[in-house]
Amino acid sequence: MLNCVVLFIFFVAFFQGFLSTNCHSGVILPTQLHRVSSPSLNLNLDYQPVIGILSHPGDGASGRISNATEASFIHASYVKLVEAAGGRVVPLIYNEPQEKLLKKLELINGVLFTGGWVKDGPYFETVERVFKKALEKNDAGDHFPLYAICLGFQLITMIISQDNNILEKFKAQNQASTLQFVENVQIEGTVFQRFPPDLLKKLSTDSLVMQNHAYGISPAKFLGNQKLSSFFEILTTCKDEEDKVYVSTVRSKKYPVTGFQWHPEKNAFVWGSTKIPHTQEAIQTTQYVANFLVSEASKSLNRPVAQELFDNLIYNPCPTFYAKEGKAYDEVYVFV
Repeated sequence: MLNCVVLFIFFVAFFQGFLSTNCHSGVILPTQLHRVSSPSLNLNLDYQPVIGILSHPGDGASGRISNATEASFIHASYVKLVEAAGGRVVPLIYNEPQEKLLKKLELINGVLFTGGWVKDGPYFETVERVFKKALEKNDAGDHFPLYAICLGFQLITMIISQDNNILEKFKAQNQASTLQFVENVQIEGTVFQRFPPDLLKKLSTDSLVMQNHAYGISPAKFLGNQKLSSFFEILTTCKDEEDKVYVSTVRSKKYPVTGFQWHPEKNAFVWGSTKIPHTQEAIQTTQYVANFLVSEASKSLNRPVAQELFDNLIYNPCPTFYAKEGKAYDEVYVFV
C-alpha cells in the first residue's frame, strides 16, 4: 500500500513538472486560455468573417423563372465555397425591403454575387445598390471584399461601364476550360497569389475550371471602355467553343473586388454535369479561391452583434435537395 502511495506521488510530481516545463515552451492549458494570448494572433483580423450572398430571382428548380416572381434562391455551392475556408453566410434577399437589406450589410465582412440569368429589373437594381455600398465601405476605410461570379461579373461590368449593352454573345455553356494568364501579369495581391506554381501552370494547360455562360466580354471591348479598363485589370482570358476570346478573371486596381466569368464553386460542390472538373487539381482550385475571399474578409473592421448575426445566418432556413427530383441544381436555399 505504501509503495502505491509513493508511486502515485511520484507520478503527480512528474506530471506537474511536465506541465510546468511545457507551459513555458508554448503549451497552454484550457484554463489558461483566457489569460494568455497566442503570439501569432493578429488582433486586427477577424477570425470569424461573414459573407453576404445575394439571392437570385426564381426558385432554382426549373430554369428561367420570371424576374417578377416573389421567390428567390441561393445555390448551396456558393454557401459551401465560403464555409470551406472558414467563413459563414448571411443571405441577402434581393427583393426584401431596402432598409432591411442595408442593415444586413452591417452584419457582414464581404459580398458574393452569384451566377444566374436575370440582367434587368429589381434584381439588377439591387446588385447595383449593394455594389456601390461595398465601394463606399472601402472608401470609408473598411476592407470589404466582393466576389462577382459569372452573371455577377457581367452585371458589375454593365454597372461600371454604364453600358447595359456592353456584353457579347459567346458559346461557353457547360464547358470545362483552361485559364490563360495575361502576359506579364502580376499575381501578387490577386486571387491567384497563394496558388502553388505547379497548379498555376496546370490551370493554363489542363481544363480545371467550369464555364457556363452565353454572354461575356472580349478583351478588346473591355479595354476599349475607359471606365472598365481604369477600374479593372485583366488577369486571365478563355476561349469559347468557336475560339472566341473572352475576359475570364479580373481584379480591381483600387478595391478588393474580383470578377470571375468561370465558376470556382462548382468543382468541389456541384455534380449535375459530367463536364465539371473534379480532379484533385480542380478541387484545389476551388479551395484556393475560397481561401482568398475569406482571408480578405478577415481584414474587415466590422464586428457585428452576435445575436443579430445569429438571427440572420443562412443556417436558419433549410436547403432543398433538388437533384433528387432531376432539377437543374443539386441543393438550393429558397426564400419566399
